[in-house]
Amino acid sequence: MTSAPDIVRIGGASGYWGESAMATPQLLADRSVDFLVYDYLAEITMSILARARGKNPAMGYATDFVSAVLKPNIREIAAQGVKVVSNAGGVNPEACAEAARAVIAEAGLDLKVGVVRGDDLMADRERLAEAAPCEMFSGAPFPPVKNLASINAYIGAFPIAAALDAGADIVITGRCVDSAVTLGACIHAFGWRPGEWDWLAAGSLAGHILECGPQATGGNHTDWEGIAGSIDDIGYPIGDITSDGSFTLRKPAGSGGMVTVGTVAEQMVYEIGDPQAYLLPDVCCDFSGVAIEQLGEDRVGVTGARGRPAPPDYKVSATWADGFRAGGYFTFTGRNAAGKAQVFAKAAIARAQAALRGRNLGDFTETSIEVIGAGSQYGAAAGSADAREVVLKLAARHPEAAGVGLLLREASGLGLATPAALSGFSGTRPRPSPVVRLFSFLAPKTEIALSVEVDGVPIPYAEPVTEGGPGEPVRPPPPGDPGADAEPAGLVAVRLEDLAWGRSGDKGDKANIGVIARRADYLPWIWRSLTEERVAETFAHFLDGAAAKPVERFLMPGTNAVNFLLHDVLGGGGVASLRNDAQGKGYAQILLDTPIAVPAALAAQAAADAEARAA
Repeated sequence: MTSAPDIVRIGGASGYWGESAMATPQLLADRSVDFLVYDYLAEITMSILARARGKNPAMGYATDFVSAVLKPNIREIAAQGVKVVSNAGGVNPEACAEAARAVIAEAGLDLKVGVVRGDDLMADRERLAEAAPCEMFSGAPFPPVKNLASINAYIGAFPIAAALDAGADIVITGRCVDSAVTLGACIHAFGWRPGEWDWLAAGSLAGHILECGPQATGGNHTDWEGIAGSIDDIGYPIGDITSDGSFTLRKPAGSGGMVTVGTVAEQMVYEIGDPQAYLLPDVCCDFSGVAIEQLGEDRVGVTGARGRPAPPDYKVSATWADGFRAGGYFTFTGRNAAGKAQVFAKAAIARAQAALRGRNLGDFTETSIEVIGAGSQYGAAAGSADAREVVLKLAARHPEAAGVGLLLREASGLGLATPAALSGFSGTRPRPSPVVRLFSFLAPKTEIALSVEVDGVPIPYAEPVTEGGPGEPVRPPPPGDPGADAEPAGLVAVRLEDLAWGRSGDKGDKANIGVIARRADYLPWIWRSLTEERVAETFAHFLDGAAAKPVERFLMPGTNAVNFLLHDVLGGGGVASLRNDAQGKGYAQILLDTPIAVPAALAAQAAADAEARAA
């Protein structure tokens, strides 16, 4: 690299394995991007890929990256000189790279493919088990070695930059952190170095905004009505990132969706815990002072990320098998529909338990009954006996596949004995599926050797290691209590959604809910009303009570936002959970129904704004 550019343009083209293939041609048609970045991996994805590799040594990567991204678009990628960075390698980045090279050769092109490896620690499972690290959040013991499906360190961006520096046109990694595919491109483009914490934090924030694709351009947005007619053609995000770390977010011209302060702020708070200690392998990020500004139609500027020293350890996540789960959905209609669903569910479980005893299989380890449409997501107190149509979600967990299979059989066998009006869209009966649990721990960077190669040629690489870690952040002062002297009669109750945007997500068995005030003068009132205790009360029916402090609250004054972190709230999270919402995706929508007391003038302003949005 001779001289660093002032700006690099990066398109976020994938947020998970299985996402639509429309992003790549759309972003290439914009003819402005320098990099396309793809994030495919989640904890459950790693376990699926590990099973695929176990059946076929040539598998274990996100095959869509080769078949749906490279194969149909490789000539245009090469013609525009666009570089590609992806963690599609999963548990087998070498096989993914070979498949990519086959596509390149078939197209008659001369592109170099770089591979980053070293994150896969399955070969060290016996040694790790002997070291017996405890789970970093729950303190649980290390899982049985025979049950392990995958063990991967969350690696960072510097090895990606090393591959790009060595001339790679396409870089494929295993389990890097989601934002690293963007930060690696920035490090390569701008020559950022270890220790330049603010720049590394800014590049990580850009990656965090881009990593979930159209969630930054209107997908999952609180004000979803604003893009209701353009979801089918929603634009994927492009970050125009400058060498000082500030960036502008936009989308391809003519595409659907929208880019606003609200859409970008929601993505910033998505799936974070402490916004002043967002730990990544390359930097500890502080997003509390980030400013987001509308620069024009579908153009938003982002500045103000700050960084502190990176942690000396990698986060390592193992997935392991812990029995089986199964369930199904059933619809009931008419008077007391919720009561019908409850009677049916309890009868199905009782029949199945009798069958388990008859086969000496032992009882279910967990059962779950959720009556959707009768307020089950809002707690028992919110249930409605007046609901005339509900959907029952019935599920159970058992050490044996045959055990949960009995629940499916007995639920189906109740069809002629059920309360009136059982119905549902059906085909083949659901089948038992493995319960995959997550186990996370820390491992010193010095104990994990990463390697980089480009077209089979090793590239010298040493991971930078920071001694001591990031230290504690300086917390911003809370907003003053504007209503401390106000009489309750002088305040008006307004739904939180009229005052704020919200977005929620998951990390293992934790959920976060980010709340962003639509106007700065709403924030003090939101802070006053939405205490940790009130949020804990709202989600008491989900919290399991194990955490000493079930809800933590964090202030983000730069964007007039508050982030809540809920511990032990998802029933195990992911596919270990029997919940209908095992990833907390609806938690923000639940919280947005909360009444907030504000002065009459602010209530009138919120009402006028809501009317303008609806117009």
